Amino acid sequence: MPRHPNEALFEGEKPFPIIPTCEHFAGTEERIAKAFQLQQQMGPVFDITMDCEDGAPTGAEKAHAEMVVRMQNSPGNPFNMAGVRIHDYTNEHWKQDVDIIVPGAGERVAYITVPKSVKAVHLAEMVDYIRNTTAKAGIKREIPIHALIETHGALHEVWQIAEVPNIQVLDFGLMDFVSAHHGAIPSSAMRSPAQFDHALLHRAKAETVAAALANGIVPAHNVTLELKDTDFIYKDALRAREEFGFLRQWSIYPAQIEPITRAMAPAMPEVEEGEAILLKAYAADWGPIQHDGNLHDRATYRYFWEQLQRAHVTNVKLNDEVLRTFFADSVPA
Repeated sequence: MPRHPNEALFEGEKPFPIIPTCEHFAGTEERIAKAFQLQQQMGPVFDITMDCEDGAPTGAEKAHAEMVVRMQNSPGNPFNMAGVRIHDYTNEHWKQDVDIIVPGAGERVAYITVPKSVKAVHLAEMVDYIRNTTAKAGIKREIPIHALIETHGALHEVWQIAEVPNIQVLDFGLMDFVSAHHGAIPSSAMRSPAQFDHALLHRAKAETVAAALANGIVPAHNVTLELKDTDFIYKDALRAREEFGFLRQWSIYPAQIEPITRAMAPAMPEVEEGEAILLKAYAADWGPIQHDGNLHDRATYRYFWEQLQRAHVTNVKLNDEVLRTFFADSVPA
């Protein structure tokens, strides 16, 4: 029997993370609960980021982190697709966040997001602390780390940041990045089209994506401030994916989730082409094949296999033979 593409096409290489294409931020217990309800209605097609950085009231940081643990461990979180954004390196509460959240919910937390990275050495210190706390708690898994690129320092060291161990996602943080430019970037650049067209932002986004992809990391795009116009939201996310190469985007309002997920999903013609090519390649035990008069080999197969996996996690309908052959674990018996 031919090997599964994960075995045949990568042969010991670090696989590229195939994760949901949308992450939805929620800072309060009420909003986290509503996000869980949405996740159960829509299915496991988006992540939820529980926010300690901006979500915790001043003076109540410990109680907020304890609430996050309670929500992580609640029956409302059946998919274990909720991460946590902790406080940044300069904030005295970041270690307290880790000390509460990792032992309390480390088996279930999907990822930990580190905001306002300035230097790679600081991020590496935080990652080491998280890994050591995980080990002390007797947790065997590695908790993936998401790093926010939203400062001058982070952009300056984005390639070094991308080389820090256990980074799964580089998030571009638009609002803080614009604010850090002291008025040199106008406030209009916090919205489209200027957020894509301004030279400094174009450079920053392109550099973030390049560093992420070169290191096998998912690049995630910032929020859009439009909350309800789903066509506008869709076009923002589509532009982020097609022009810059972002593979994931933040959501800050429930109505944003569906258009972001739809825009970030692979195009249906590519999905259908990939299905046909990979089924032929599988039958040929991953040797070269011809399809529609074109030669295809492992480079093509890798590309289309990642596209099919991404389609699968965004609920794009795949044909039954592809599901049985490559995604048997998700097909009902």
